[in-house]
Amino acid sequence: MVALSRRSALALAGAGVAGSAALVACKSSKPDPVTDAVAFTGEHQAGIVTPAQDRLHFVAFDVITKDRDRLVQLLKDWTAAAARMTQGRDAGEIGAVAGIPEAPPDDTGEAIGLPAAALTLTIGFGPSLFRRFGLGARQPAALAPLPKFTGDTLDASLCDGDIAIQACANDPQVAVHAIRNLARIGMGVVSVRWSQLGFGRTSSTSTGQATPRNLFGFKDGTRNLKAEEPDLLREHLWVQPGDGPDWMTGGSYLVTRKIRMLVETWDRSPLAEQEMIIGRTKGIGAPVGMADEFDDVDFTSVGADGEPLLAPVAHVRLAHPDTNNGARMLRRGYNFVDGSDGLGRLNAGLFFIAYQRDPRTAFIPVQRSLSGRDELNEYIRHVSSALFACPPGLSGPSDFWGKALFEYE
Repeated sequence: MVALSRRSALALAGAGVAGSAALVACKSSKPDPVTDAVAFTGEHQAGIVTPAQDRLHFVAFDVITKDRDRLVQLLKDWTAAAARMTQGRDAGEIGAVAGIPEAPPDDTGEAIGLPAAALTLTIGFGPSLFRRFGLGARQPAALAPLPKFTGDTLDASLCDGDIAIQACANDPQVAVHAIRNLARIGMGVVSVRWSQLGFGRTSSTSTGQATPRNLFGFKDGTRNLKAEEPDLLREHLWVQPGDGPDWMTGGSYLVTRKIRMLVETWDRSPLAEQEMIIGRTKGIGAPVGMADEFDDVDFTSVGADGEPLLAPVAHVRLAHPDTNNGARMLRRGYNFVDGSDGLGRLNAGLFFIAYQRDPRTAFIPVQRSLSGRDELNEYIRHVSSALFACPPGLSGPSDFWGKALFEYE
């Protein structure tokens, strides 16, 4: 069967979330093998444990309206559009070409004929949103703004935001189309604060995926949490009852960091030094002193000179759960190359994305450990930082993004 295209599905337009859900019988976050579509509704938002797609378009919005009702209506409109697009359909009910010639189309059209490409759209709400619209008492304690870390060189224009949407897909045009249309729908209610394109996932979120490599050439995310580990996900990823306000139960907290890699400097470093800094071999990806990528890290072995085989400042040691009171996150970051910096150097690096149950016990202590001692800091610069609360998944056709947050007694 040919994947359902946006153009051929116009007859199904107007069904909203219900119609989109009906296109995918399985409510898992894995792509449907026939339609190449990921279910939009479910217990958790898609795009978190969904097998990591190859492309990313991430955007952070500022809310520019003071009208609560307009914002809620936008969230409803976004939900309907997201439900359609994730199933391979146009963003609007009419579509890119079926409307009257005298009116702008309700879809931009660049994805006509393309399949769903495993598109997922994941929403999160930033701390700044809770200063308005009567939401102060609804802000989770875990959503406090992130602290400044040693060595941060943050650009304020690339940080934070009221609302974030993460679009992941296996076709870059599908991901860009989704964000472009959500921004179009939001005109006058929200404005784009910053955005980021990414390629080449830097983590695997499923046991069926091989470990990818970052732009330093090393395997990244070997010990990442996986979709097939429900007990670990419950402990480290999903917000549990009693953790905070009820509207976040089943959700997760999202941290993003744009990390520029000084690739030209790294490329002039000896292989032995690179492996010492990372704490893994560059080829197989095994921890220093071990034979296989998935061997446990050995913190105690020493070499003939009596020095630890795994350097005290190695990235693997400082980021390991055993060094950080068991802290774990689910990472699904992406490589980026944003042209050059005008000095003949690539503006390239890692757009770090991590989901967790509570950043106060996960990302923050791990980043403090890394920022203070990691030898890798000589070759990287953190230029962007943000935190968002991502609510649980949608229950059905009457639900919409943010409903439990905005609609309460």
